[in-house]
Amino acid sequence: MPQLDPLSATFAALADPTRRAILGRLSEGAATVGELAQPFDISLPAVSRHLKVLQAAGLISQGREAQWRPCRLELQALREADGWIGHYRRFWEGGFDKMGAYLREIQKGDRDGE
Repeated sequence: MPQLDPLSATFAALADPTRRAILGRLSEGAATVGELAQPFDISLPAVSRHLKVLQAAGLISQGREAQWRPCRLELQALREADGWIGHYRRFWEGGFDKMGAYLREIQKGDRDGE
């Protein structure tokens, strides 16, 4: 499998709803694999595969505390994705502002023509 650039790896990891749910849970604090697996009707090995994808994308890290290996959310990859999305957010917001001004102009013209 070819190596993905970091942004592509982030979006590929975020494409799966189970992985997004895992990130949502980790936004509340560190959790073990067992705790992360609880709400899902999938096997522990399947959860571990999801965690490996998230870890490879830099979205989570896994530590070691005694016999536990808690997972933690890592924010840098999400910040980079947000920056990329932010560029296009500004584009769309600007477009919506222009469309709003145009609609107000049309509505004003309708009232003037009555």
